[in-house]
Amino acid sequence: MTKTEPKALERFDLTIIGAGPVGMYAAYYAGFRRLKTKLIDSLNELGGQVVALYPEKSIHDVAGFPDIRGKDLVRMLERQMSQFHTTIALGERAQSLTRESDGTLNIETDKSCHRSKAVLIAGGLGLFTPRKFDNPAVDQWEWRGLTHGVTDLHDFDLKRVVVVGGGDSAVDWALHLHRNAAHVTLVHRTDRFRAHEDSVAKVFDAVDVKTFHTVVAVHGEHEIQEVEIQSTKTGERSTIHADRVVACLGFLSNPGPIANWGLALENDGIQVSIRMESSVPGVYAAGDMAQYAGKPKLISVGFGEAAVAVNNAAVYIDPTKRVFPGHSSNKPAEK
Repeated sequence: MTKTEPKALERFDLTIIGAGPVGMYAAYYAGFRRLKTKLIDSLNELGGQVVALYPEKSIHDVAGFPDIRGKDLVRMLERQMSQFHTTIALGERAQSLTRESDGTLNIETDKSCHRSKAVLIAGGLGLFTPRKFDNPAVDQWEWRGLTHGVTDLHDFDLKRVVVVGGGDSAVDWALHLHRNAAHVTLVHRTDRFRAHEDSVAKVFDAVDVKTFHTVVAVHGEHEIQEVEIQSTKTGERSTIHADRVVACLGFLSNPGPIANWGLALENDGIQVSIRMESSVPGVYAAGDMAQYAGKPKLISVGFGEAAVAVNNAAVYIDPTKRVFPGHSSNKPAEK
C-alpha cells in the first residue's frame, strides 16, 4: 500500500472518494479485481467518521465480529487493503467532477487533480456536523465536559456521566461507559428508542434511564457539576450531579460540493441503481451516500454495496470482464 502523493496526470481505473470502512473495503475489493485504485479522503487518516468520532465504540453489525471497536475494525480493514497496492491521498477534499472527451473523469480537490476511468463515492463528500441543543445554557459547555462522541474511554473513568439521546449511539455509549464510569444516566425525550431492541433492553438494566426528559441547562464553575433536566410531560425540573455530558443527538448533513456534480440526489444522498451506479455513467456510490428504497444504513450493508459497485465498475472500465469474477476462496491473494 503506497501512502505517497499521487501523480496529478496519472489515470487510475477506479478512484474511491471516502476512506471510511466502506471505502477501505472497496479499495481492497478493487485490488482483488486487479483494478489500479486510488483512495481519497478529506481527513488526514484512514477510517473516516469511525476513527474521527467513535474509535472506542463497539460495532455489532459486521459479520464474523460479535463485538469490535471502531478503531480495531479500521485496523483490520487497513491490513486487508494492504494486500494490494492502493494509492492513498489523504487530507484532500473533493470539490468538482468533470469528464474529458475520452470519458476520463477528473476529480478536482482543494490540492490537486485526479484522473480516473470510474469513480466510487463512499462518503468523504457530505459535511456531517453534530446536532446541538440549540440552547446556549448547554452548548456553551462544549469542550468543557460536553462532547458529541467518545474518543478515549479512559476520559470517563470514575466520572458521573449523562448521555443524551435515543438512538444506537446514545444507547451503546451508555452501555460502554457504564463499565468504567462512577454513574451513568441516559436522558431521552420520549420512551421510544431508535436503537436495536437487545441494546435497549440491556441499557435499562445497566444504567439510570430518564425517559420523557430533556436537558435544559448545565451548571458548574470551570467544569460541569450539574445537569438540569425537565420533564416533557409535567415541565418539572430536577438536577443530576455530573462531570461529563455525551450528546448523541444525530448529525446534520450537507451534500456539499456533490450537489453541483450533476448527480440525481435524494435526501442528501446519491440515487443509485441495483448496480450501485449513479445517474452519471461511470460514477458509483456505496455506504451512507448511496440511496435507494428500503435501505438500512449499516456498515455491513455498505460492504455489500461496495462489492456490487466495484464489480460493476470493473465491467464499465473493461466490458470484456464479468460482473461476477468467481469466488474469492478460489483465488490466492496478491503477496
